[in-house]
Amino acid sequence: MRLQNCRKVYGQTLVELGKQNQRIVVLEADLGKSTMSCLFQDAYPERYFEMGIAEQNMVSTAAGLALTGKIPFVNSFAVFSTGRPYDQIRQSVCIGKLNVKIIGSSCGLSDFGDGATHQGIEDIALMRGLPNMTVLAPVDGIETKKMVKAAVDYEGPVYIRINRNELPDLSDENEQFEIGKPYVIRQGNDITVFAHGIMVSKALKAAELLAEEGISLQVVNMSTVKPIDDEAVKKLVQGSKGVITAEEHTIMGGLASAITHILRRSAIPIECVAIQDQFGQSALDYEKLLEHYGLTTEEIIRSARDLLS
Repeated sequence: MRLQNCRKVYGQTLVELGKQNQRIVVLEADLGKSTMSCLFQDAYPERYFEMGIAEQNMVSTAAGLALTGKIPFVNSFAVFSTGRPYDQIRQSVCIGKLNVKIIGSSCGLSDFGDGATHQGIEDIALMRGLPNMTVLAPVDGIETKKMVKAAVDYEGPVYIRINRNELPDLSDENEQFEIGKPYVIRQGNDITVFAHGIMVSKALKAAELLAEEGISLQVVNMSTVKPIDDEAVKKLVQGSKGVITAEEHTIMGGLASAITHILRRSAIPIECVAIQDQFGQSALDYEKLLEHYGLTTEEIIRSARDLLS
């Protein structure tokens, strides 16, 4: 199975799209070599703006550029691109429904070495709560490329969270990406797992192991966290004995909140695998950090068994 670094795919896709569309401009907050926006800088220096560690100014500038007809991509770590300029995103971008694309690199716990200050585990909740904001979380490099293209074509604010590390390719390269659509990665009858990002691969591994026990898991890639096709979600859980949500994000305000809201009038039981209202911390290894917070294949298996019992 091919592994790709979504940050590199993002940077390469920006360069590709920048050649086709002169309206695309890129703004960076002193992290270009990490977010990989530096690739766009190398290709089109006249359309690249290094704003320094001044995220509020960066978003305000992007709003101004959007008003002139440009398509600005704003870049930083997820914790900084959503938290520091939240007021500017709300007041200048979302209220006016401006065509600004916000990229949250090194999302979740994926910046495992730098600890709580650099780990954006509440970014989806922040962005999902804003009217007019679209929130995307790619499962792999293939989907990252499709999402960036979709963001350029979409008129309005978009937030994309991008993992720092290499992820396995799980999506279909030939399938067209549609904002708002849930994608079934594996068919199953007993339990439906809604997941995004790295947790999709954890759910697929859980499905393989549970299949040996005669338990069938349906795995759905929820790469659009907002907007969600409510009717599609309700249709997907028909016949399931239970639902699991799995996300590399706080349990507050993310995918767990979205799915439980959609299914609130259903009698189907729901278990949520997520970070339990805690900040992150530093670690020597990404997988060990995921394990510490219960973001594992084993936790999905345990949740499935609990639902069926």
